[in-house]
Amino acid sequence: MTAVWLVVVAVVGGLVACTPKPAGPESAAQAFFAAFAEQDFGVAAAHTDRPGDAESALAETWDGLQAESLTAGTTGVQIHGDAATVTYSYEWHLPKDRIWQYTGTMQMGRSGDDWIVRWTRSNLHPQLGDRQTMHLRTKAAPRARVNEHSGGDVLVPGTVYSVTFDASASSDVLGAARALSAALTGFDKSLTAQSIAESATAASGPMAVVRLVEDDYATVSEALGAIPGVSVVEQADLVATDRNLAPDLLGQIKKTVIDEIDGVAGWSVVVLNQYGVDIGVLTETAPQPAPSFSISLDRPIQLAAQAAVDARTEQAMTVVIEASTGAVLAVAQNKAADRDGPVAIAGHYPPGSTFKIITSGAAISTGLATPDTMVPCPGRITIGERSVPNYNEFELGTVSMATAFARSCNTSFAKLASEMPADALTNAAAAFGIGPEYGVVGLPVFSGSVPPAENTVQRAEDGFGQGKVVVSPFAMALAAATVAAGRTPVPYLIQGRETTVDGDRPEVTAGNRPTITPEMVDGLRDMMRLVITSGTADRIRDQGEVYGKTGEAEVEGGSHAWFVGYRGDLAFATLVVRGGSSDNAVAVTRDMFAALPEGY
Repeated sequence: MTAVWLVVVAVVGGLVACTPKPAGPESAAQAFFAAFAEQDFGVAAAHTDRPGDAESALAETWDGLQAESLTAGTTGVQIHGDAATVTYSYEWHLPKDRIWQYTGTMQMGRSGDDWIVRWTRSNLHPQLGDRQTMHLRTKAAPRARVNEHSGGDVLVPGTVYSVTFDASASSDVLGAARALSAALTGFDKSLTAQSIAESATAASGPMAVVRLVEDDYATVSEALGAIPGVSVVEQADLVATDRNLAPDLLGQIKKTVIDEIDGVAGWSVVVLNQYGVDIGVLTETAPQPAPSFSISLDRPIQLAAQAAVDARTEQAMTVVIEASTGAVLAVAQNKAADRDGPVAIAGHYPPGSTFKIITSGAAISTGLATPDTMVPCPGRITIGERSVPNYNEFELGTVSMATAFARSCNTSFAKLASEMPADALTNAAAAFGIGPEYGVVGLPVFSGSVPPAENTVQRAEDGFGQGKVVVSPFAMALAAATVAAGRTPVPYLIQGRETTVDGDRPEVTAGNRPTITPEMVDGLRDMMRLVITSGTADRIRDQGEVYGKTGEAEVEGGSHAWFVGYRGDLAFATLVVRGGSSDNAVAVTRDMFAALPEGY
């Protein structure tokens, strides 16, 4: 009884261990590949003459390649008696949609009535030797850079260090806060001990304190490491090459492009020997770097503009646009202006007499007047119930519109505007770029508002830049660029990113007669040159052939000083908030031009 039981056990054990063998070498090879592709390494190995070695090699290969799936099979067979040669193809699907294909040959042999795979690691790849393995390697692509108009880098791949403070991990929160403040106030003056302690205590976990670039972190790393509750995390980022170059604007640009800077990583499959040393490469795909981003900002112009506005104690700002292309070359505002946000590009200000550029354009466009048309310039004029004065009520009598423009006669332009149709200034402003909504990628802008004026008094007030007209320096720089170029350019900041324009643009709207005409442009250029040679901006006469218009816009508590114009291809608008006389805005602009390198 005992002997019979042992026989039965042996038979059952043999049945459990047996894997059916397909007939014919190709079928047997297909069974091997099918099990391998399903990651059934034991089943696949059972189709070989060395199942132990095969199973471990199959598993190592799958892991080494980080494979996601495999398609494998035979492509041909040659039988030579009890031996056969099978050609095979592999198509590996690796991480991040990588596909690797190759072919090879595999030897088969008979084992009794069955065909089995003669195991060797060349069954996995034709160049693989025994005791060798395959591994996937990746190589990060160089991250994209951001360069400015003249070609220099302004944002480059780098490392930042994120500093956090966890009050729950410190036994002396106030003492730790004092130490943190002492270490970090050189980078951010708002980081007082009190502000850090209050914020950290109120936080439910670690509180972000500051992010430091590598050079800055190196100067305080030892001090930070000694403060209980402080931790630092290293992160890859785009960092500025010059922290003083338009930091807010570059921060906005970084947010815009940060998700597109990584490119496509390269990869390879390498052969490792038994000691884990690379000894060969089976396939290789080079990294594909993301192309660098080019922005319109011009470093020398930005630095010159920034230095000029920084010299003022009042809020001061300047925008410079390349008239021929619409490239935004500079956006500069001082720290006093920074408190109100990006006002140089999105502020709402009455333009004062700089709006006489638009009123003059509308007068020429509608046929109401030309630069040579004689217009009255009394010291004060009454239109409806509104009494409009000139500055200090100066009067010129009857003069050409060009002279009234150069001397900035409010009375002349109030009267001209009062005689125009309700939407004349609205349409003219839109033709100069003021009014439409611009979707400038990386640059939130406000181009101004000039609502139609059914009321004569409102038209009169709008005519010399008071009334309901509001603009930003960006908008007035765009208007100056229109005069310089003879057409309205479409502004942009990042090359290759199209700016959208929503709203009426009479010069481009189908069915409307263009309002930017050669006659208008020629007339405005002559008048804007007179402002420099014999008008209100003679201070800047020594800075080349400048064309411009000054303005002083009355507001509560004082008046804004404006100067708008162009020199060559550089169109500009400068505003000194509550700066009083427009001469102050002219002075800021002059300082900018004087600081530019030769050739600008």
